[in-house]
Amino acid sequence: MYADVIVNLSVKSIDRPYTYRIPADLEDKVVPGTPVMVPFGNGGRVIKGFVIGVRARAALCDDRIKDIGGICEKSNEIEEKMLVLAAWMKEQFGSTMNEAIRCCVPVKDKIENKTVSTITAGCSREILEAALGEAVAKKRSARARLYEALLTKGELDRSYALKELKVTAAILRDEEEKGLIRITTIDEVRGPYRDITERDIPPQPTPGQKEIIDSITSDLRAGLRSDYLIFGETGSGKTEIYMNIISECIASGKQAIMLIPEISLTYQTVSRFIRRFGDRVSIMNSRLSKGERYDQYMRAKNGETDIMIGPRSALFAPFERLGLIVIDEEHETSYKSESSPTYHAREVALERGALEGASVIFGSATPSLESFAMAKAGRLRLFKLTGRTAGAVHPDVCLVDMREELKRKNRTMFSYTLREQIENRLARKEQIMLFLNRRGYSTSVSCRECGTVIKCPHCDVSMTLHGDGRMICHYCGYNIERPTTCPECGSRYIGTFGAGTQKIEEELRKVWPQARILRLDSDSVRRKGSMDETLKAFERGEADILLGTQMIVKGHDFPGVTLVGILLADLSLYSPDIRAGERTFELIAQASGRAGRGAKKGMVVIQTYDPENYAIISAARRDYEGFFEEEMAYRIAMGYPPAGVMLAVSVSSEDEKALEESTGRLADVVRGLYEDKSRFRVIGPAKASLYKIKDVFHMVIYVKSYDGKGLRALGDELRDKAKAVVLEGVRVEYSFNV
Repeated sequence: MYADVIVNLSVKSIDRPYTYRIPADLEDKVVPGTPVMVPFGNGGRVIKGFVIGVRARAALCDDRIKDIGGICEKSNEIEEKMLVLAAWMKEQFGSTMNEAIRCCVPVKDKIENKTVSTITAGCSREILEAALGEAVAKKRSARARLYEALLTKGELDRSYALKELKVTAAILRDEEEKGLIRITTIDEVRGPYRDITERDIPPQPTPGQKEIIDSITSDLRAGLRSDYLIFGETGSGKTEIYMNIISECIASGKQAIMLIPEISLTYQTVSRFIRRFGDRVSIMNSRLSKGERYDQYMRAKNGETDIMIGPRSALFAPFERLGLIVIDEEHETSYKSESSPTYHAREVALERGALEGASVIFGSATPSLESFAMAKAGRLRLFKLTGRTAGAVHPDVCLVDMREELKRKNRTMFSYTLREQIENRLARKEQIMLFLNRRGYSTSVSCRECGTVIKCPHCDVSMTLHGDGRMICHYCGYNIERPTTCPECGSRYIGTFGAGTQKIEEELRKVWPQARILRLDSDSVRRKGSMDETLKAFERGEADILLGTQMIVKGHDFPGVTLVGILLADLSLYSPDIRAGERTFELIAQASGRAGRGAKKGMVVIQTYDPENYAIISAARRDYEGFFEEEMAYRIAMGYPPAGVMLAVSVSSEDEKALEESTGRLADVVRGLYEDKSRFRVIGPAKASLYKIKDVFHMVIYVKSYDGKGLRALGDELRDKAKAVVLEGVRVEYSFNV
């Protein structure tokens, strides 16, 4: 028997299967998905690989074929269906097969099990009391402490006996051999949120919720696979719909994956699922330790869990009976991978659902244009959910033109309207959320005389001033003390521009010293668990104002919040991104949705320097469909996704000259691959929006087309021809629909 093996090297020149002979003693063990150790290359170096096929005959001469060295025990096998998915991802997103396989196996290495040992009495109470008396008489104090603790508590944790009672491991072994104690050791599953033990009684769904639940669950019961989009405004109860449908899925013997953006994967969100479904829930996110991630992965692989909750990596949970995939807040940018394969969870979910017969549900108050366009075309079944649950009403919205504030000599970050509303809420003991999508103290430091901006020497970006007086690059972490003189002209007139969350926090404390303020951004939550602690403190009413970046506007439900202030609504509007308008609409709509979710009516104050922009006006009016029509008209005119397809050829190198030469050659190759100039449009080569990051230079070539199939074929040709024109040390990556 022979095996086709993909070796664990992400190099395009060797990105193909290699044939190996299966030793007789391994024939029953080697199947598609098995991780194996194989000799590779002329030197016979033993490396890891993955079996993607098994067959009885080989195309090569038998004497040229090497034997598989063995099965890699310290790795998780891949199911054959995950290999099919990996092969699809390789073709769809232009990665190597090895990169796609590694993506489909989020946990690679075995982590040692964590054990818990419990000490109980191994004899009758009378014998143990006698042993205590003898230990006291003979002044064996450690044994006496052990016996006394067992008589009092009944059982002890072994670590407690060692650390607190000062009993040695040798004494424990001796007492166990005598039969006086019994030590029981079990494997403990590492994981977060193990403190949640209470259970929720599911509430009765509203008529709108029930209609959607009944429609989708009837399809599930009938065995009909379909894909859906739930378009429900913030606070309308989409999560309750998901949980009802997941419950039906589990009752039918199937398993479910629930994707949540990493930024929204908080204690508040996850605890709702654990209180409903108990220990049949597994959690996967980047804040877990390696051991915790391994345990959660193995629970899913061993069938010990029915629901996997996590960010995009949870999409590859090794479920054998997958029946449902839910992607909440499907518009979120974090569902797009930035490293190869540059996949989008939305597309992979649809493909995995189709491969395994699982239904897929997308949900959002601000659907991505891609999903809403699919719904309009009939590829997704669309459900609209209007109104808020529990009788909550929509907040009032006030759009403030900050240009007028400047005319009124107000140069602070707080408009007169927002100041008045903050004071009203503080007086009424109601909570406030303030959103600014920019962390740090000041956005940049520059010289007032020569105009020099203090930039990171490793990245092509200005450094951000933080409250401790240090300037930090948010891309590579390089940091310095704030200079007192200009490094170019020596001037002492060094000034700050812009404001981040740290500076806003300082201003808040000056203006309202009586207010209790919490700040939530990536600088304030570096310690594990600190984000959950901050959100729980605010939920308990231990703060009046929660100030933060987009971390605070994603999926949180705080009934006490009656005022939301969006300090710079147009901050993301003019970023070099074809989706800048879409991102701006989403952030404003999501932030606005945090106000008035309880019994009291809320208010949203949107501060902007561009109040006439259609994205801002539509968000203030909660008019998604109006925004969609205007934005789609722009995308159609420009040939941008989802109206057209874009291929981004990203080229990078530490050698700037080699990069420029290679990118120019690639552009010439692209233009030589087609004759019909109307089918494809090449843009570039040009410097990337972030040209230099961590001492690596970046350039990009874009190819646009309304012919998606033709563009993918062109991309395949380009990958084949690129090897001949790209200089050594230059890396090329391909990504569709960036």
